[in-house]
Amino acid sequence: MSRPVYVIGGARTPFVKSFTNYKDISTQALMEASLIGLVEKLKLQGKFMGDIALGAVMNSSREWPLPREAVLSSGLHPYSPAYFVQRACGTGLEASLQIALKIGAGQIDWGMAGGVDSNSDLPLMASSGLTKMFLKLNAARSFSDRLAAMATFRPAFLAPEAPTVAEKRTGLSMGEHCEKMVKEWNISREEQDLLAYESHQKGAQAYSEGFHDDMIVNMSGLKKDTILRADTSLEKLKTLRPAFDKSEKGTLTAGNSTPLTDGSSVVLLASEEKAKAENLKPLARFVDAEAAAVDFVGGDGLLMAPTVAVGRLLQRNNLKLQDFDFYEIHEAFAGQVLCTLKAWESESYCKKYLNVPALGSIDRTKMNVKGGSVALGHPFAATGGRIVASLAKMLAQSGSKKRGLISICTAGGMGVAAILETV
Repeated sequence: MSRPVYVIGGARTPFVKSFTNYKDISTQALMEASLIGLVEKLKLQGKFMGDIALGAVMNSSREWPLPREAVLSSGLHPYSPAYFVQRACGTGLEASLQIALKIGAGQIDWGMAGGVDSNSDLPLMASSGLTKMFLKLNAARSFSDRLAAMATFRPAFLAPEAPTVAEKRTGLSMGEHCEKMVKEWNISREEQDLLAYESHQKGAQAYSEGFHDDMIVNMSGLKKDTILRADTSLEKLKTLRPAFDKSEKGTLTAGNSTPLTDGSSVVLLASEEKAKAENLKPLARFVDAEAAAVDFVGGDGLLMAPTVAVGRLLQRNNLKLQDFDFYEIHEAFAGQVLCTLKAWESESYCKKYLNVPALGSIDRTKMNVKGGSVALGHPFAATGGRIVASLAKMLAQSGSKKRGLISICTAGGMGVAAILETV
């Protein structure tokens, strides 16, 4: 980027288990809540944004104008443009990168990035057979044409097609793919449960310290993530049955995996000049980001692409994996995080995928220090915004020159990584 870009602040709704607290709230309303919250928090009413990138993963055709519609309800100047982004679970971070690149290139002075997902607001799709029949009816020009179209009807057409997160090329869900990964990397159930337990403990501690208070907006009377369990224990986690491989070999459970989650998040990024002009104090600098993909159809682990994205990012910025004070590694599954850490320590893996020696290990006490996705929840497109805002705040509170690394795995065998540092 030709000029520095800064994270000014962020806002998000509480993250809740799907089909519970937000079951009667639309996806658009969820997105609007975070936008309105950030506008009010930073006193941006009537302000014109250079651009706004918002996204969703589990989206419906009726929500195609969601970004612009949400902006028109936000209190920002109505001239503020907005567009849609989608890179699976990396959507929020990808949106942040795109806005950062526009600011860095001098195209805009400031902008917003974020995302939303609500499994509770997904319409059921008509079957492809029923859709084709109605298209034929619509195109019919005579009574006989209409009869011919109706004759194609089959009772099976009435069965709706429910949304799914399974990979089209393998037919396997993320959890099923992750089960294959943990077996390949010899990650035990005990290791996964321990990481999940620590995530809940750190998340609960962050709430007790008031860390999340100024970032979470009040939504439906909630001011706290409902998935977080301060009272969870290793003993409770051990009692849960495997969720994907249901045999005695299965290790992924509802306790060490993220549940389906509803929520939204948004962050504000700006140039140094714009921040000064608007009397806003930057929290952190958005240094760089990288996206990568692996051949999961050909045998690579579906959720291993962040290892490659991070490796490239380190090389481009002349950094080592150990040159960070905070590591925000998205916990789609505790097992995915552990596979990532083990891969970075593997000489053969790093040589094959990055053509470099092993990146080495990290200090686990610096990882997800305010809790991770297993504890806080994971509304797919909203996770990136949550992590960017939280990491920026951690860096701002650190009181010294520090650096943070973000790593997010996504469906489709992709991953997104980013570097933030103190101002």
